[in-house]
Amino acid sequence: MIRRREFLIGAGAAIAVPSILRAQNVTVIKMGALKLIHSIAPYFYEKFTPAGYKVEVIPFESPTEGKNAVITKSVDFGMFGIAAATLGASAGEPIVVIASACNRGMAVVARKDSPISSIKDLKGKRVAIWPGSTQEVFILERLRMEGMSVKDITPVRVSFSEMHIALARGDVDAYVGAEPAPGVSLASGVGKIVEYPYGTAMGSLNMIFGAHRDMLAKNPTLTEVILNIHRQASEFAMKNSEEMVKMAVAKLGQKKEAIEKSVPNVELTWKFGAKEIEQAKTYAQHMLELKQIRQLPDFSSFFDTRFVEKMEKQA
Repeated sequence: MIRRREFLIGAGAAIAVPSILRAQNVTVIKMGALKLIHSIAPYFYEKFTPAGYKVEVIPFESPTEGKNAVITKSVDFGMFGIAAATLGASAGEPIVVIASACNRGMAVVARKDSPISSIKDLKGKRVAIWPGSTQEVFILERLRMEGMSVKDITPVRVSFSEMHIALARGDVDAYVGAEPAPGVSLASGVGKIVEYPYGTAMGSLNMIFGAHRDMLAKNPTLTEVILNIHRQASEFAMKNSEEMVKMAVAKLGQKKEAIEKSVPNVELTWKFGAKEIEQAKTYAQHMLELKQIRQLPDFSSFFDTRFVEKMEKQA
């Protein structure tokens, strides 16, 4: 007779990906998400999860933490910025972009009573920027387009969650932030939008849906399951803005008024095709020129669009 301990050990060894647990015939999928409205879609997954599966949402503070969790297989899938994904891939990490997660969600914000009304007005000002973020690449490109560089401003290292507070205190003159911070600044009357920085060749590309290369090779069926859940949840949230507001208020701890300002600047999505790939390649080239990465990623292994292509055919 096989003892329970021996049975569990044997069953565990048969699992292709260690972080996928089975209990009472239910497969638990660990999904990494950032504590931003960009990553609100996973909290709607429960509505669309088929029988036999359960999604556990694991929150992370920073894109790098989320990406590292995928690389170390602490989670099965994750949402984080294209910057974090590109940094990992350029360093040879087995991170693969398999879908989109969120477009837009960025803004350049200044104090409401400030004379700053354009990117050019940032010259000589203290601007809060989070190093290594997607927002950093976008603002540096916008500065370049205006004939400026980072040397024309005083960049101040501030985390996204602290940017609104830093602006309100007067520690900085402006910030390049991620929602819901811009929404908080608008709703509180402290800030105003200088620009939504989407007028570059990178478009509004922001957050992606990533997986470890092993997951795609060993468990393509599970990948299809989670992406179908992600597609339905993203589409539901975009069609039901009131539900998105309620969920964001509950999960992010922000006031409703602030989230209502943020939602129009957020596009939850799943599609990742030729346009997004071209934008991501442009983004990577900018990172290389800025010396944020030493080499371009191997794009042939960095992107895997077969799953979203299959979903598009079935939609």
